[in-house]
Amino acid sequence: MTRSHNRAIDAIRPVTIERGFVRNSPGSVLYRAGGTTVLVTAQISDKVPPFLEGKGIGWLTAEYAMLPGSTPMRKPRGGDGRATEIQRLIGRSLRAVVDRSALGPATIHVDADVIEADGGTRTAAITAAFVAVADALRNRFNLPLTHILKDSIAAVSVGLVDSVALLDLDYAEDSTALVDCNVVRLGRGEFVEFQATGEGGTFTRPRLLDLLDLANKGIDELQSIQRSTLGDAWPWPDHS
Repeated sequence: MTRSHNRAIDAIRPVTIERGFVRNSPGSVLYRAGGTTVLVTAQISDKVPPFLEGKGIGWLTAEYAMLPGSTPMRKPRGGDGRATEIQRLIGRSLRAVVDRSALGPATIHVDADVIEADGGTRTAAITAAFVAVADALRNRFNLPLTHILKDSIAAVSVGLVDSVALLDLDYAEDSTALVDCNVVRLGRGEFVEFQATGEGGTFTRPRLLDLLDLANKGIDELQSIQRSTLGDAWPWPDHS
């Protein structure tokens, strides 16, 4: 099977993470995974939603959008059901690693904008957002990040294409996949989300485990890239 970037079936696409891409944001990342490019910013405000007022705990919320030129056919501006689903996924994924009591009465605002879409935009946004949030917290609080961030988090897609289990699907693969999965996992190995859908077929338990093993391999690699990107800012010196 020939894949983009001459990849093996168990290989992720080439990934680069550029920190500090937006001057006015305390946390910002330009994230590239093959032909997918996502800009993620993280900003912190001293307000919380009304349902958290007076409780002394914080919040994290996310917005997601695909820019008009991110796809071959112009993507109209404005929200839709898919964007709402994805931004909720980003939000609950990042909230899994933020200690909201330690954050206090503040809100972390994550904004993910897809500049170029070639599959895996939601998983790219989550992986990038962790780095952006880590930088925003470092720039805001004079505390070790481990005081607020409980762990790292990353995400990747897997799927069955022509009955072959593949890691990190690009658009051509995703659009023909019989089974499509998105996996979100903490650094210590616990899962936040596992979305598996039989798009054009069904799958067995052994095939599901194959996909999960692939996802684990990909997320291990992505978290190694996150760690390398953050360098001395990585919150867990002994974390691997």
